[in-house]
Amino acid sequence: MTPGGLMIGLQGPELTADERELLQHPRVAGAILFQRNIGEWEQLRALVGDIRSLSTPGLVAVDQEGGRVQRIGAPCTRLPPVRRLGEWHDRDPAAAEAGAGQLGWLMSAELRTAGIDLSFAPVLDLDRGISAVIGDRAFHGDPDAVAALGGAWSRGMRAAGMASCGKHFPGHGAVTADSHTDLPVDHRPELELRGADMAVFERLIDEDALTAIMTAHVVYPHVDNQPATFSPTWIHRTLREEMNFRGVVVGDDLGMEAAASVGDLVARAESAVHAGCDLVMLCNELDGIGKVLDALGAEVPDVTAERLQRLRGGTPAAPDLAALQEHPDWRRARELAESFD
Repeated sequence: MTPGGLMIGLQGPELTADERELLQHPRVAGAILFQRNIGEWEQLRALVGDIRSLSTPGLVAVDQEGGRVQRIGAPCTRLPPVRRLGEWHDRDPAAAEAGAGQLGWLMSAELRTAGIDLSFAPVLDLDRGISAVIGDRAFHGDPDAVAALGGAWSRGMRAAGMASCGKHFPGHGAVTADSHTDLPVDHRPELELRGADMAVFERLIDEDALTAIMTAHVVYPHVDNQPATFSPTWIHRTLREEMNFRGVVVGDDLGMEAAASVGDLVARAESAVHAGCDLVMLCNELDGIGKVLDALGAEVPDVTAERLQRLRGGTPAAPDLAALQEHPDWRRARELAESFD
């Protein structure tokens, strides 16, 4: 039985008849939303409700990191790039860590009032001044600072009823190429990776701070000639066996150019799930979803289904956005977010 569930992208702000059918496929774990899917708040809530009613486990996800990666605007709070927290950490580590927790809670609490289960955050890559696609999406260049801030952000998410997903394992910050448009290759020795980028993930796994980890579409030739998303060496040997991670392994978008080295969309999906990904995504290549589902089949292993259930959102901090905005914690966190402008 082939492991792995599929999270799909959608065409627009309402489900099409074909999308309603796809969401009922046993392999489809839910949908990821982009700006093309989001209009007014009530439209968003209705779309989320439709997805959840059709799919099992009915996960709804979004990238809401803050800064330049924030799919949902007003009435959600505009969050600063997390690099600003890293700069704060240089001046006052304890205050910055508390602030990271507040902003992680704020982001998650707002999304949970719309029924959204998961934001793919926090970014745990190191800002080495090399990768433009990472850049200010990273908290800092120092592993200890990233682990402290990323851990605080994750605990804030959990307090708001949301799972956290650290990305991009084992580290995307030391390559210039953008995996959306090219295949990045990181030539550093494994020991160097373990002493820096991977140390962040290892610490947060040990602290049980991460519900999920997203893999990088990056090749590390000193370890394996396949991108990490498609590598049993990285997922089974390193992440599962050596680092003892028992959460959900999420493969980055199969439609990205860095995944093309593996083959067509079907080959990418099969390779990723056989490598150990519990969840893979097709965000924009919507015409290929049917072929991928035909290849993966209808049965999902029990262990995969159990892991995916962990991504379901918990009890929201408030029943709706208006009630949340009366919450003292929301007001304090909102003031903090606005202070970075």
